[in-house]
Amino acid sequence: MSRRTFMGATAGVVGAAAFASMAFGAEPVVNRPKINASQFRQSTQETDVLVIGGGMAALFAAVKAHDAGAKVTMVAKGRLGSSGLTPFAKGIFSYDKSNASMSIDDFVAGVSESAIGTNNPVFTRQLAEHSYDRVQELKSWGFFDSALYANSFKRPIEERGIPVIERVMITHLVKDKGRVVGASGFSLDENDILHFSARTVVLCTGSGGFKPSGFPVCDLTHDGSIMAYDIGAKITGKEWNDGHPASAKNSGSCYDNWHGQVEERPSVTGVGINHHLGVDLNYRAYRLGGPVEMGPPKPGSHKNETFSEVPGGPYVPLAFRQAGGPPPPPQDQGLLSLFRQNKPGGPPGMGGESVGGSSAGMAIHKSEGIVPIDDTGLSTVPGLYAAGDALGSYMSGGIYTQIGSSLAGSAVQGAIAGEAAAKASAGVVRVPMPENRLEQINEEILAPLKRERGYSPAWVTQVLQAVMIPNFVLYIKKERMLNGALAYVEELKEHHVPMLLAEDRHHLRLAHETRNMIVTAEMKLKASLMRKESRCSHYRLDYPEIDDENWQAWINIYKDADGNMQLEKQPFDRWPDQA
Repeated sequence: MSRRTFMGATAGVVGAAAFASMAFGAEPVVNRPKINASQFRQSTQETDVLVIGGGMAALFAAVKAHDAGAKVTMVAKGRLGSSGLTPFAKGIFSYDKSNASMSIDDFVAGVSESAIGTNNPVFTRQLAEHSYDRVQELKSWGFFDSALYANSFKRPIEERGIPVIERVMITHLVKDKGRVVGASGFSLDENDILHFSARTVVLCTGSGGFKPSGFPVCDLTHDGSIMAYDIGAKITGKEWNDGHPASAKNSGSCYDNWHGQVEERPSVTGVGINHHLGVDLNYRAYRLGGPVEMGPPKPGSHKNETFSEVPGGPYVPLAFRQAGGPPPPPQDQGLLSLFRQNKPGGPPGMGGESVGGSSAGMAIHKSEGIVPIDDTGLSTVPGLYAAGDALGSYMSGGIYTQIGSSLAGSAVQGAIAGEAAAKASAGVVRVPMPENRLEQINEEILAPLKRERGYSPAWVTQVLQAVMIPNFVLYIKKERMLNGALAYVEELKEHHVPMLLAEDRHHLRLAHETRNMIVTAEMKLKASLMRKESRCSHYRLDYPEIDDENWQAWINIYKDADGNMQLEKQPFDRWPDQA
């Protein structure tokens, strides 16, 4: 596989162009704003529970918070039912206790085996116990009647009269007297800054990536995690990598190749435990070149085993090596069409010239995000909850274990977090957002519009992509390359982020997204350096073995009193303490 082909499949061609511009020394450009920052209006709204997001987790969080008696407001960067990865998911897991092929205990144990201990069994069990009820509610709203989700999402929201404010990018969480008291952001359509005073906040902002070209994750840039990190919440899971493949011939088709056609209606998936979409494909590409064909998972280096094609490689538990996921179904329709044979860019067990890394910057669903202190998704910051891909619940650990579990997990976690946030809000006396802090936030939001000279978000993003997306940095890791990439990322954070420019609201959004991606990149590199072992979707070429003696733990990241990034271990069997 040529470098150009590989980089093209992982969005690296754009990044390579950025490196070329770096070689000639890109100079700051003069800003020529098309809108006047002084003309922005500001307003403040009050609510009990503020739900940030517009996907599956946000839907259930808002519905259940309302049903628990709270006044609820939803605010989303996109549109309800059309935000983040939700509209592209076509399968939803459902554990039907009446006819399940295994008990819940066996299901949790099987997931733990596949995840090599990285899952949190509390959230794994939660998925099995509540997924069926959430699927039944979705059926009653018409979710399975259309390939588009907006109408089915609107039904329960409109029935309850829950206000939804769309196309507003929330950039800041507001904390006072030790707890979250609201959030702030700006409209993508009007010159408006919006402040939301809330007793509790539920982050359903999804995950994110580095705006790769082969996966529909480009509007997700880890906004929720970085906002929460900025006010003291702990973040986890940044060393893991999502391994969705892309076709080397047409990288933009990867999501159809893996999940079926976007036009298809969603369907229910049953109980089945897999071990797939890690970085075994990336390892094969690194060692063999290309073209690379996907196949069943192979043994790794753990306990002196050998990879069938080349030495070493990610370890796959014995029970999951030959299956490569569930067997091909007899029919060839709906979600199950993803198992078609000889289709390029498909899941394990399928032929085709493929490249892993189309979703660069994203981790395994539910393995990264805000650290919970209990099973409701409450964070280490009082009053702040999270659900779905914004919550580092480790529902399936550092590897994919079920098809459709991510969408179901978002529904389940959203419902639980929303109800918990509503009950908690009833006992909270509203704390007004400090006026001096709101003035500071206004300045921070509009700063890219006011700068006279600096760097465009597009150029800085291209540099970031060039640094982070290469296979030998993000996926097949070793200390020398991680440290080299970290030097670039720290330079971007320290020098270029304070000089990001915006000429209009669109570029203002890009500026804030670029900053979030850069902080995420720093987290990913530092967490990858810290975990000196290989496990699930984290692979260190210089530490290829599983190290159970030192690494039966997750990595949490937080900001210390001086504003510096710190990392800590959290044992697999322990909840963290709240601040």
